[in-house]
Amino acid sequence: MKKIGVLTSGGDAPGMNAAIRAVTRKALYHNIEVYGIYYGYQGLMDGSIKKLELGSVGDIIQRGGTKLYSSRSEEFKTDEGQQKGIEQLKKLGIEGLVVIGGDGSFRGAKKLTEKGFPCIGVPGTIDNDIPGTDFTIGFDTALNTVIEAVDKIRDTATSHERTYVVEVMGRDAGDLALWAGVSAGAESVLIPEKTEDFDDIVERIKRGHERGKRHSIILVAEGVGSAVEYSEKIKKAMNMETRVTVLGHTQRGGSPTANDRVLASRLGAKAVDLLIEGKGGRMVGIQNNQVVDHDILEVLDAKRVPELSMYQLSKELSI
Repeated sequence: MKKIGVLTSGGDAPGMNAAIRAVTRKALYHNIEVYGIYYGYQGLMDGSIKKLELGSVGDIIQRGGTKLYSSRSEEFKTDEGQQKGIEQLKKLGIEGLVVIGGDGSFRGAKKLTEKGFPCIGVPGTIDNDIPGTDFTIGFDTALNTVIEAVDKIRDTATSHERTYVVEVMGRDAGDLALWAGVSAGAESVLIPEKTEDFDDIVERIKRGHERGKRHSIILVAEGVGSAVEYSEKIKKAMNMETRVTVLGHTQRGGSPTANDRVLASRLGAKAVDLLIEGKGGRMVGIQNNQVVDHDILEVLDAKRVPELSMYQLSKELSI
């Protein structure tokens, strides 16, 4: 293999730049030319492709977001769009592709591999919702962003003796809310994977009041519902003042943590190794601190199971 491409797709995540850097420099170390594909699959179809050199990825390991930009493309979901992308790659003699992104990005990589173009998926998403890996690139940074915000919210919640309902990202996966809940000592955590009895939330707040506690933090993953709705329900059930904070896209930004930089570097380098070995249709990941790879189709068909023992732990520690 003499030429490979790299793109980022879907939602950005801190550490994507570190992965782009690792792919580029690992490939150049093996005398393989690297081409950056800008604006994800849409840019692939449009031919927004530029050759990357060592200096092209200098001073980006510490930057959030993605140097290659990102976008979503409905056209690429079609056979015509995928064929258009392959033709652009063939024009430049690119023989393999590294796709950094989440579930939707991996589905595109699978389609290209099925059409004879080898792709390797690198999991980059703050939701930590990809099977086959313990952690995804960006999760640790986003988690620390949430924890920092909740710590600050608790300061004002304590000062004004109020209940704050904090909404975090996680449409189908509650890892951000769950890990942040344990880390920041939230009184209740609501995640998509576990049904929470609203009466139990109210009972927890009441128990806190009975022992003299006048503030609470409730973390809600967006997939469960709106923080505004839960705030109104609590206000109505307890006749108390509540406040809402929706962290939104602040969770995607910021300089990646050391964990995310190292994870991105390890996974990006492994993706290049697999292409050198002539493999495609694989996804790289980290399990028990070991870099692994899986068939991308098996990953997409699998259902990721969250660490629900942590959910129980959060309830036990927030009595």
